[in-house]
Amino acid sequence: MSDSPKKDHGVLYIGMDLGTSRTSVSASNGVRETVYSVVGYPKDVVSMKLLKKDVLFGKEAIERRLSLKMFKPLEKGVLKYTGDAAMDAEAKQNLKAASDLIGEAIRLAKPRKDELVYCVIGAPAEASLKNREAIIEAARAHVDSVMLCSEPFSVAYGLEWLEDVLVIDIGAGTTDLCRMHGTMPEEADQVMFEIAGDAVDAELKRLIEESCPGAQFTMQMVKDIKERYGYVGEPSERCLVELPVDGKPTQFDLTDQMRRACSILIDPILKGITKLVASFDPEFQTKLKNRVLLAGGGSMVKGLDSAVEKAMKERLGSGKVIRIEEPIYGGANGALKIAHDMPAEFWEQLK
Repeated sequence: MSDSPKKDHGVLYIGMDLGTSRTSVSASNGVRETVYSVVGYPKDVVSMKLLKKDVLFGKEAIERRLSLKMFKPLEKGVLKYTGDAAMDAEAKQNLKAASDLIGEAIRLAKPRKDELVYCVIGAPAEASLKNREAIIEAARAHVDSVMLCSEPFSVAYGLEWLEDVLVIDIGAGTTDLCRMHGTMPEEADQVMFEIAGDAVDAELKRLIEESCPGAQFTMQMVKDIKERYGYVGEPSERCLVELPVDGKPTQFDLTDQMRRACSILIDPILKGITKLVASFDPEFQTKLKNRVLLAGGGSMVKGLDSAVEKAMKERLGSGKVIRIEEPIYGGANGALKIAHDMPAEFWEQLK
């Protein structure tokens, strides 16, 4: 594909990984940013006076959430939006929050006023047509041209692993598996399920409630604990955390609870791998098993690559799992590469 200087003149290419938990962007000007996928609007005139902003995003919104009406516009990897004409107020607000979140991600990429913005957005492998259209609609207000691609495909494309490779992209809402064999993946090449980061958080919350009577905590605290200590297999350190009991900080050892919660990822991943390997050309199955890429925020759970590899050897006879180096930006980096490689006339058609 042509990479002529003409094509790049006055155009900022952006790759975006629009995720349930985080939204990350990589841009052709070298900017890389990530923001939590939460949007907050002031609750009333008092909070508007205090915050002096119409809308807050990410960490700032989480920190000021008591003054805000909070929205997580994505759930299980897709927009909380049905596309029906008779949308209720909540659905409309979610669509607005999604559009505002995409606008903030674009702003973080620092486009110049004289630049066109061409954006490739990673979406879950099995997102419905209606949801894909909703994402494109939410993006249109902020970009000159937009296209969608499957998240695991963008990871593979960014690393130029396009042949005999199986990508596992573990997000917050969904885990997506995609096998690559030198062509654009088809429906039969992809598997998606909803046991991912949020499911680990919910299980960890349940286990803490069960084993730590009187402990007070929020889902955000659970998520922070998981991101700090998440592991499977043998622990490298004890998971010692302080949680308030009747207002007094009290130490709890959550090492076993953490392992049990994170381990719920392994079995569905193995089922997905088995399905994609067993239905692949028998001559290439061994190659595919030995080129498994672990990506997405969930891949940062310590020991997960080794645990999946061990389970593959037990169930499938062999397997080699490689964790990508930049799980937060893997999808965005790949989406940016796709944006660069698309011919100029393709983008013109999308406008």
